[in-house]
Amino acid sequence: MFEFVVSVIVAAGLIGVALLMFAENVVPPIPSEVIMPLAGFAAARGDLNFAGVVIAGTVGAVAGAYGWYEVGRRIPDRALESWVSRHGRWLTLDEQDLRRARELFRRHGGPAVFVGRLIPAVRTLISVPAGLARMRHATFLAWTTAGTAAWTLLLASAGYLLEAEYRRVERWLDPATGVVLGLVVLLYLYRLVRRSRA
Repeated sequence: MFEFVVSVIVAAGLIGVALLMFAENVVPPIPSEVIMPLAGFAAARGDLNFAGVVIAGTVGAVAGAYGWYEVGRRIPDRALESWVSRHGRWLTLDEQDLRRARELFRRHGGPAVFVGRLIPAVRTLISVPAGLARMRHATFLAWTTAGTAAWTLLLASAGYLLEAEYRRVERWLDPATGVVLGLVVLLYLYRLVRRSRA
């Protein structure tokens, strides 16, 4: 994976960084925790401009996130409500939960999108509920750009500062990602069992 990312970055430069980050947000084949530190490392070697790396990574990631936001926006309300009434139990959701979630997202969705863009396991998924809640385009783009820029800056800076030791970033982030995923799974199982008993 490292060799593939490096080859794309070396061959395509900033466009390669943007394309990799776009792909990571559409169907995550390569995590940003690998892409951006390597791009920062390339900047530290003088192969790329550091500011350009952050901007390219942000633009690519936001473009991918916007695609998922549009998917959420284009799902008709009736179709979603019908699906939730039939299959929502597997997501521990019912129609009342859906209405509550939409209202909460309409009121406080911006900060949720910002924080979500900083959490490895949630980064891609947070765009869909923003679309389902019909968050305004400008609001979504502002918050997701801010969160994405902070994330790409953090990872690129780590790669830049560590230079040849960029693999330490991956070793640190992998356990963190596992903990987040584990907590999400435990919360899901808890909600599923509690709803089944109810």
